[in-house]
Amino acid sequence: MATIAEQSAELRMATFRLSRRLRAQKADQGLSDAQFAVLGVLYRHDALTLTELAEQERVSAPSMNRTVNCLEESGYIERVADDLDRRKANITLTASGRDVVKATISQRDAWLTTRLRELSKDDRAALARAAELMGGLATQ
Repeated sequence: MATIAEQSAELRMATFRLSRRLRAQKADQGLSDAQFAVLGVLYRHDALTLTELAEQERVSAPSMNRTVNCLEESGYIERVADDLDRRKANITLTASGRDVVKATISQRDAWLTTRLRELSKDDRAALARAAELMGGLATQ
């Protein structure tokens, strides 16, 4: 029987491999993982400042600014002056940005659904339970 340390390593590696396979499923292959992560954050939060985005992604403001500039040049996001403080810019998704996030989510879900259909009912149930447990671990 494997030790907890060995199980931990196996879970880490399996999670990493699955995550990498899912990240490869993108509507725009030119987007880096970091760029898509920013689009995902904006998809969930509507509008954030550069500082808020940097905090969400745990990167420096200059690094986030480079990412935002690339996404803005690609037409996926825009900076909009804040209604209350004109010195502050809120960063929001454009229609194209929202579309690429939705298409990527759909593509990733379709890829995973295809893989899950290949498994037995018992294996799918085991993964459903594992997803619950992993979600709990992620919040600790």
